[in-house]
Amino acid sequence: MQRAFSVLGNIAIVNFPDKYKGSKKRFAERILKENKAIKTILEKSGKFAGRLRKMKTKYLAGEKTKEVLYKENSCVFRFNIDETYFSPRLSNERKEIASKIKRNKEVLVMFAGVAPFSIVIAKNSKAKKVYSNEINRKANKYAELNIGLNKLKDKVELISGDIKRVALKTKKKFDIIVMPRPQLKDTFLKEAFKLSKKGTIVYYYDFCKSDEIESVIKKIKDEAKKSKKKIKILSKKKAGEIAPYKFRIRVDFKII
Repeated sequence: MQRAFSVLGNIAIVNFPDKYKGSKKRFAERILKENKAIKTILEKSGKFAGRLRKMKTKYLAGEKTKEVLYKENSCVFRFNIDETYFSPRLSNERKEIASKIKRNKEVLVMFAGVAPFSIVIAKNSKAKKVYSNEINRKANKYAELNIGLNKLKDKVELISGDIKRVALKTKKKFDIIVMPRPQLKDTFLKEAFKLSKKGTIVYYYDFCKSDEIESVIKKIKDEAKKSKKKIKILSKKKAGEIAPYKFRIRVDFKII
């Protein structure tokens, strides 16, 4: 069996093929022996599911924990693999978005999870304030912990709860809105437009096949029209392959 595992901090997650006949325990113990930095081996037993994007894993070997300590972009994150969502593949995206944020801008991060985008932006840009929104209560608890670990309590503010309710309640408008959406039917663009003003820049993530990018842009323009907003598409890019011929894409646009 090839190296069929991914590493998150001190934990390795093994994705065994359906027809795997060997000893999973022995395979896990070999990983521990050959990788001193890895302390725990888990088996991936289910895909990310639901709006909270939870994954299921089974313990195989090593220290009996599902809590990770992970470092990236001069930041540190603690989270539980089964209770919260975290994608190390978006590390470069987080760094790139942070590099685009200009001084004194107020930033809203939707679907913020344990706050990786929020914290990387706060730590690696001159943003005035970053507002971090997430519906998963356990993720918010880790987000609060991570904000403290990174000494950013004065720069990152948690807004917990459903973004639909937040958009209805708050009168605040943001300079930048980051939307690292999970794979949901709802675009949440209606909420983004409600929380935007003239000059707001939105970083919108979606999932599509290579030849469907223009249909995503049309969807954004149609939602803008419904919300009576004029927009200018600034750029579009593939932000990682998530399945054969299927990509996470990012469309950057501005309210004009």
